Amino acid sequence: MKNIQLSRRSALGAAAGLSALSLAACGTSGPGGSGSGGADSAGYWALSGEPNETITEDTVTAFNELGKGSIELTFFQNDAYKQKIRTAIGAGEAPAVITGWGGGGLRTYAEEEQVDDLTDWLGENTDVKDRFIESVWAAATVDEQVYAMPTGAAQPIILFQNKTVLEKIGAEAPESWEDLLGAIEKAHSAGVAPISLAGQSRWTSMMWLEYLLDRVGGPDVFARIAAGEPDSWLDDAVVEMGKKVEELLEAKAFVEGFESMAADSNTDQALMWSDKAALMLHGGWTYGGMKSGGGSFVQDGRLGYGPFPTIEGGKGELTNLVGNPAGYVSLSSTATDEQKTVAKAFFAEGLMTDAVSEALIESGSVPVVKGQDEALAASDDADYLQWVYTSMQDAPSFTQSWDQALQPTAAEELLVNTEQLFLGKLSPEQFAENMNATLEA
Repeated sequence: MKNIQLSRRSALGAAAGLSALSLAACGTSGPGGSGSGGADSAGYWALSGEPNETITEDTVTAFNELGKGSIELTFFQNDAYKQKIRTAIGAGEAPAVITGWGGGGLRTYAEEEQVDDLTDWLGENTDVKDRFIESVWAAATVDEQVYAMPTGAAQPIILFQNKTVLEKIGAEAPESWEDLLGAIEKAHSAGVAPISLAGQSRWTSMMWLEYLLDRVGGPDVFARIAAGEPDSWLDDAVVEMGKKVEELLEAKAFVEGFESMAADSNTDQALMWSDKAALMLHGGWTYGGMKSGGGSFVQDGRLGYGPFPTIEGGKGELTNLVGNPAGYVSLSSTATDEQKTVAKAFFAEGLMTDAVSEALIESGSVPVVKGQDEALAASDDADYLQWVYTSMQDAPSFTQSWDQALQPTAAEELLVNTEQLFLGKLSPEQFAENMNATLEA
């Protein structure tokens, strides 16, 4: 189950700036050439790793049986794919259907006219767009034009709670900053870690920044940053976000040695299921890992989950989300008209069918389409999945993970500076200045 959990994170592009590894491809078409298929077929490069690989393969098989053209599927490992697709797009040899992550990478493709604008097509096919939860479209949109289709499952960042520990220390799930600080103090008094954090992985610490900035300044602050507005990193809310990190470090909020813990080892999750930590801010994909690796932790109802606390005087709402709204696919501008016709048919009738949604729910994920209440209610994980699904639909804002939303070079600088901030080696002002320099690069 550990490998499945990690592949979900990878498939959503959670890590930035990774070097290309050896290529692993399989499927009905090889990696050579454009991969765009013949006149009545369209190439589709997708990411390997279960359970998504089997779901994707079954999805393509079902569409190809409809008689509306053929999708030729090729799988790549996540790291290798990132290099492969950049090279292919730059050479004009991309497949018709391009797997992506929205955000900053999509903006680059759109500005270079390497992917098609789908806005008018979606306007003519409103039933296709209306099928999806509204909050997933933001990461698919560049300058108010839609360049990608959402697909797969959403994975918001969630404040997980060990309810047994919270009860033991006399605290409740925090809904305000004061609640959080109070729980931290009580956890210390009881001899348990207040917050489990695998800080060596860097993106795990970044999750705290994402929510802190939202709660302090509202979602518009990062929206301006992601759009590349001059001096947007110098917003007062960014500095205040950094000061909140300092406040957490001063309170010794994170487990001792957090800076040397890596998320890949699942040690942060183990601290939760072994009753050694009260709270953990992490992606929804960790639910499955805690269920499979934590004995009866999840099944006994000891795992709690909820929103990130609000901050007094802040602009961000308790119901705002951050994380991975969805996976995304785009249509290559170099595909032939015939291939584009097949790809659009796949987008409309194959990409997110009822069968796909059922498979995602069975795997413990929440599909990004509407009308899933009954199916989620019948799941073994109904309470958790229904809470995630409702949260997604009710969220006034769903901010994409920063290392996906930013351009790759800026994303790597973000991770470097995040690590330094959490090590206490950067002041909030220095963090803001360093990141602001990426806007000028």
